[in-house]
Amino acid sequence: MRPTFQGGHNIAMKLPKAHYDSTVAFYRDVLGMEVTEDDGEATGGTVARSASVRLGPVTLWLDQVDTYAQAQLWLELFTDDVEQAARHLAAHGVHPQDELEPLPPGLAAHWISNPAGIPHIVRLPDEHTG
Repeated sequence: MRPTFQGGHNIAMKLPKAHYDSTVAFYRDVLGMEVTEDDGEATGGTVARSASVRLGPVTLWLDQVDTYAQAQLWLELFTDDVEQAARHLAAHGVHPQDELEPLPPGLAAHWISNPAGIPHIVRLPDEHTG
């Protein structure tokens, strides 16, 4: 049986330190969007600072990553069965890359990358994101 996949509600824009403040200011000051700043603690220390912006049903996370030289986008996919999804993806040559960033304790998920190298988290939807 094939697992189902659907787009999640989160996109992370991983930003080099030199671009973080101006990117936050772009969404807050230029576009006039509400930006909520965070200290990055929820990521297990891989992100120095973080801010979120609501883009309709999606949350865009602006993450300062001091070791990055250029920006990256990271996407979220929901599935109905994480381990079945991992087996299905592996059968198509897409293997977990959980070393990309630590996952929160207890979260059933895996990091993968698409053929262009864009990271995706594959996880179960929770009761708040359905």
